[in-house]
Amino acid sequence: MSLILNKLFLAGSVWRTTLNAKVTPVKFVHSTFVRFDEEVEGTEQAKKIDPSKDRSKIIPVETSIKYLESSAYKTTYGNDPVWKPYRRNFKGQFAPKKTRKMCIRNGVISTGSPCPICRDEYLVLDYRNIELLKQFVSQYTGETLDPSCTGLCQRAHKDLLVALMKAKEYGLLIHDVPYRYYDYLEWKS
Repeated sequence: MSLILNKLFLAGSVWRTTLNAKVTPVKFVHSTFVRFDEEVEGTEQAKKIDPSKDRSKIIPVETSIKYLESSAYKTTYGNDPVWKPYRRNFKGQFAPKKTRKMCIRNGVISTGSPCPICRDEYLVLDYRNIELLKQFVSQYTGETLDPSCTGLCQRAHKDLLVALMKAKEYGLLIHDVPYRYYDYLEWKS
């Protein structure tokens, strides 16, 4: 496909001599991006990244599950869900209707107040991490809590929905709404 586009471009450039751009194949563009990233890693720009904001290291799910059972998690969050103490900074009097698109760009936290999942690197959204997923499900209806309530960014909320669907498909997360018994004798006149 790119070969055909290059030939068409060459044929068109004969008629228009001012056109300087060149169509390049996708493989070439991709490899230049990889080379650029490798060059940046060794420079001072890569060294300026604050280690507390670096999210390029991948944390395994097993580590996240152990973290949820640890005393460090208990001292940080107590018995509340992870999203409970979170409050997002926003400009103006009223909070925006939608949450931000993402908190992490290029493996670095790009905002001053990241969402509850992005700010703690040991919270990994995965279908096996049931204790974390239960915190984002309503205990009364079994529905997923709204991102405006939990403060999750849109990317983390999408990852949460995928993890919840997988956990429900595998039967790891089951929510039974308790049946309510009514005494209908009270309603008789």
